[in-house]
Amino acid sequence: MLNWAHIDSVLLDLDGTLLDLHYDNYFWREFVPARYAQNRSLSLTDAKAKLLPRMLELQGTLEWYCVDFWSRELDLDILALKTELRHLIKLRPGARSFLSYLQTRPQRVILATNAHLKSVELKFQQTGLAPLFDRVITSHELGHPKEEQAFWRKLQLLEAFDPRRTLFIDDNLPVLEAAACYGIGHLLAVSRPDLTQPSRNLPGGLTGLDHFDDLLPPRIVPK
Repeated sequence: MLNWAHIDSVLLDLDGTLLDLHYDNYFWREFVPARYAQNRSLSLTDAKAKLLPRMLELQGTLEWYCVDFWSRELDLDILALKTELRHLIKLRPGARSFLSYLQTRPQRVILATNAHLKSVELKFQQTGLAPLFDRVITSHELGHPKEEQAFWRKLQLLEAFDPRRTLFIDDNLPVLEAAACYGIGHLLAVSRPDLTQPSRNLPGGLTGLDHFDDLLPPRIVPK
């Protein structure tokens, strides 16, 4: 699937790419509304009716991904709630093997995530992935989400990568579109970010990734 001779840099997303998106989906769609309802003596239905439109309104913005913003907005300790649910943080199949394989290669491996640093640190504590990256960059550090071209410009100032010789793997379709617009040469879209859900149909022009083992040489694939 990949010609590594044409790739110098590897950019990887976290949630829905290396990690099962079920944790985040369940957290925001069920767990947070339930706690919000409990704190305000609302029914779960009423809490969802109030919260979900607000979340959709901010989707794709820096605020949408910000732990501190939602803590203020909802008067909830979002990090504490995330920690309470940390047992649901799971690696996607083959993710660790793929990252370990990349450690044997010359390409620079960068985590480029919209996740807030507090969320990233919690997920690193749960998975032990931190040592497998050469660098971790969050959208909050750059002041723009990955959906915006400004993110990619600032990222290139930090890393000086050649977009044409960069592999980027993500599950977020607007983010992949932004990366394509910036000229990232090798794009892969995770076809099943939430492992409790079926695979989705991807737009034409995007190559889907079902399992990280598909990116490993046959002799490396775990038996």
